[in-house]
Amino acid sequence: MTTREIFGDLLSFKPNRHTLGGTSYLLVATAANGLGCNWLVDCPAWSEVNRLQIEQAGGIGAVFVTHRGAIGELEAFCRHFQVAAWIQEQEAYLLLARELTVHTFAERTQLDTGLTALWTPGHSPGSSCLLWQAHGGVLFSGRHLLPDGRGNVGPVQTAKTFHWPRQLASAERLGPLNYRHVCPGAAVGLLRGQSTIVVDEREHRSV
Repeated sequence: MTTREIFGDLLSFKPNRHTLGGTSYLLVATAANGLGCNWLVDCPAWSEVNRLQIEQAGGIGAVFVTHRGAIGELEAFCRHFQVAAWIQEQEAYLLLARELTVHTFAERTQLDTGLTALWTPGHSPGSSCLLWQAHGGVLFSGRHLLPDGRGNVGPVQTAKTFHWPRQLASAERLGPLNYRHVCPGAAVGLLRGQSTIVVDEREHRSV
């Protein structure tokens, strides 16, 4: 199996070498969560195993890309499942060049029932997070917020960071939002076997 069940309607995929170890997620629409379709958040490896597992979950209706480094083999997923990709407008040119159907957003945009795109620039110009209201709130943070191996989560400056002060400011703006879980888009090995980072009274820890 290349997926891990986080909740009954949320799966994570193994880190993908095509996105430098990025982790992707599958949100499965149910009557309880009210989603209009299944959503793929960032791209796992394009393989027969992953394709079959997505098909067994009902396929996908859209793909959300958190930043330019998470594109990977997006084209294969979009063409096979005949779906569009969502990405922040500043990085849309990377997908339009591949002749894919692309939807863009500028800042905060509702994409589906209980599913909101948030522009959080810093790691890259179009870096963004996805906030899902299910399960007490789940924040798919891409590479905007990452675990540090000590049970904390936050912005991490790397050689690929586009604008560090802007990334810090973006992280501050997430403070007032309500979410119980953070699902990072990389460095999941630092979760030490746990599925998410659980936010408890603004203290971040893996449980």
